[in-house]
Amino acid sequence: MIDERWERVKELLHQAMLLAPEERSNYLDAACSGNSALRSEIESLLAADADAPVDFLQSAAFPGALDPDADGIGYVGILTPGQLFEQRFQLVRKLGEGGMGQVWLADQISPVRRQVALKLIAAGMYDQAVVQRFQSERQSLAIMDHPCIAKVFDAGATAQGQPYFVMEYVPGLPITEYCDLKKLKIAERLELLIRACEGVQHAHQKAIIHRDLKPANILVVEVDGMPMPRIIDFGLAKPTAPRLADQTLYTQFGQFIGTPGYMSPEQVDPAIQDVDTRSDVYSLGVILYVLLTGLQPFETKRRLRPPLDEWLRKLREEDPPTLSAKVSADRDSAVTAAAARATEPKQWLSQLKGDLEWITAKVLERERERRYATPSELAADLKRHLNDEPVVARPASAAYQLRKFIRRHRLAAAVAGIVGVLAIVASGAGLIAVRKQHEAEYQRHEAEYQAAQALQAQSRLLTQSAAQRLKDADVAGAQGIILEVLTNPAFAHTHTPAAISVFQDIRAADVQIAVLSRHTGSVESAAYSPDGSRTARPGTSVRASAVMKELSVCGA
Repeated sequence: MIDERWERVKELLHQAMLLAPEERSNYLDAACSGNSALRSEIESLLAADADAPVDFLQSAAFPGALDPDADGIGYVGILTPGQLFEQRFQLVRKLGEGGMGQVWLADQISPVRRQVALKLIAAGMYDQAVVQRFQSERQSLAIMDHPCIAKVFDAGATAQGQPYFVMEYVPGLPITEYCDLKKLKIAERLELLIRACEGVQHAHQKAIIHRDLKPANILVVEVDGMPMPRIIDFGLAKPTAPRLADQTLYTQFGQFIGTPGYMSPEQVDPAIQDVDTRSDVYSLGVILYVLLTGLQPFETKRRLRPPLDEWLRKLREEDPPTLSAKVSADRDSAVTAAAARATEPKQWLSQLKGDLEWITAKVLERERERRYATPSELAADLKRHLNDEPVVARPASAAYQLRKFIRRHRLAAAVAGIVGVLAIVASGAGLIAVRKQHEAEYQRHEAEYQAAQALQAQSRLLTQSAAQRLKDADVAGAQGIILEVLTNPAFAHTHTPAAISVFQDIRAADVQIAVLSRHTGSVESAAYSPDGSRTARPGTSVRASAVMKELSVCGA
């Protein structure tokens, strides 16, 4: 039976030793939760560690653990390059060392030749709890089959009972480093993260939560010239489904499991014991944030992180800054960071605003109920953004949806726009033509009106002149003028009662005026009345029919 208190002491001690000495006190404040006895015990162990020789971690965990077996096969303690492990693996170099194991690059020499990553428990960690976790990682990897997850080739145990497993060697770079080195654009970075999300989703479907997602655990290799992420290191993985007690995948009494900077708020909350798949979603959100801005949410400048206690406080109490606010606050590195994304600072800032800010805000929600529930949901929203479709994270207004529609159908929208412009131009040209026609009609009617007014004015003046001559006893002169008014076609529409009245007055003044009737010709010369007292003016040419018509109209 494993002593529960010792397991917790060991877990907290290990996490504290990973921190810088000046950060340990704040970490113990949060991790020990007021348990002074527990804190004192860990501090005493830390003090003893400070006085221990540099090769302390290479000392035996139990008598004889560091001695190789008689024939030099299974090695439980110190490993060295060139050593033959389990008769099949030639160690090349150490790739890394984590909380419970070492990872070595090795050449497998039988039954096939290939380079592999060999993982086994580190010296000093060889006890039941760690072995259980190690075996669980091996089992977790064995049941997964996805191109974005490193494969397990083999597994076994040494003669002394030390378990190990052999994985696919991933000679790649952490996803953030690869993107910066290759100067990938924002869209290319998103596509790479989408594939990583698909790998994590596969793990979740196998009921495995990674719990330590970070750039160093998502390596990128090139397959046929295309970048492909490979997720590694499921050492802190836990099952989402109930398992037997001897199959537990994680330490039940250590609340601080993961990597500061990429852990979810619930991972550092002692009150939350049911860490679920949304914790991995949060970690993917932090990786997305770094891919877009070059900084973690609570970093002030690159690699300048707040003290552990301040980071824990912000993680629990504050929302991360928006993407645009983050890059705007670090103007000194903006040019370099934008160049790493194959763009200029202004264009970079413009790309981060809008959809991507909504997506990162949702994936980094402190309340897990408000996050994307699965990695596939995050990937789906990123795909919508790349396809210029409305994203779920953003409230969709009509104007927003219209903008997205236009961006999705740029060619059709451009053609429709051109047709619309041409229609407007044609419509405008038609309106201009109609307007010009109306203006011409108006001008014509106005000219006719003015001409009619002028004729009416002339007719009035002639009528007045005829009336004046009649008043002056010039009957012949009055007659000639009034006949001009009544018989001239130009004055056909200007006849007035005044003109007719003057004509009647002239008839009344001299009844001997000759009346020409039934004569259709013109008067070409002077004509005389029978008694020779009246004459028609020489030079006038008046159609007799017209005169008679006018006289008839006047009632003569």
